[in-house]
Amino acid sequence: MQLRDRRFLLLGGTGGIGQALIPLLLSEGARLLVATRRPDSITLPEGVTAVKLDLAAENLDQQLQAVTDEWPDLYGVIHCAGQNRFASVEQSTIADIDDQLVVNLRSAMIVAHHFVPMFKALDGGALVFVGSTFGSIGYPGYSAYCATKFGLRGFTEALRRELADSPLQVLYFAPRATATAMNPESVTQLNQTLGNAMDPPEQVAAQLISAMKRDRRRCFLGWPEKLFVAINGVLPRLVDRAMLKQLPVIRRFLDSGVQL
Repeated sequence: MQLRDRRFLLLGGTGGIGQALIPLLLSEGARLLVATRRPDSITLPEGVTAVKLDLAAENLDQQLQAVTDEWPDLYGVIHCAGQNRFASVEQSTIADIDDQLVVNLRSAMIVAHHFVPMFKALDGGALVFVGSTFGSIGYPGYSAYCATKFGLRGFTEALRRELADSPLQVLYFAPRATATAMNPESVTQLNQTLGNAMDPPEQVAAQLISAMKRDRRRCFLGWPEKLFVAINGVLPRLVDRAMLKQLPVIRRFLDSGVQL
């Protein structure tokens, strides 16, 4: 997809990957709106406009309408907002579960519901959704997060096929673990203990820009994570065994939240 001189709405632009995307999009000549609940509280580069959006709001559809009424030339939306909680099922609160469902999945579906007819009327547009490796592999301590990302992957797959005879583009982009502030210190320590790589957000953002420019439909990052995704799809018992070996370490971090 062409980025130059096209206006994009960035959701999650105040997070790690989103912040890293802003200078890259600007360098490609894109025009940019960044969604935030408090537009007056953030500082953005010259040429970037903050717009008010609360992805957890009941009236998200009305807020999106207000944005598109003011900016009818929007070409694309990049949804990289997300929430996660590293907690076992019994440790998770109902609020934790609801927050992840609302931000990670419900908001993405409402975004598509709003923009698909608009982009059809404009005869083109792009919907980009940032998922996760955990949208393909269930991982202990992330059951709710995995559920939302599995749901997002399924939704985008169905949406892309639903729009296959239209000029609209749908991209599902799945990074592996990324070193952002969304991860508590216990998760960073867990990944270090298990030898799991954590990519810098700038590297992830650069690969997302590349995927957009190359008109990718789906993109999974990381090795051996991409291999595990493939194996999990056809031989999940092999991944079950690998996870079982890791489980004692994961459980220690779940129970204590500190490196042991």
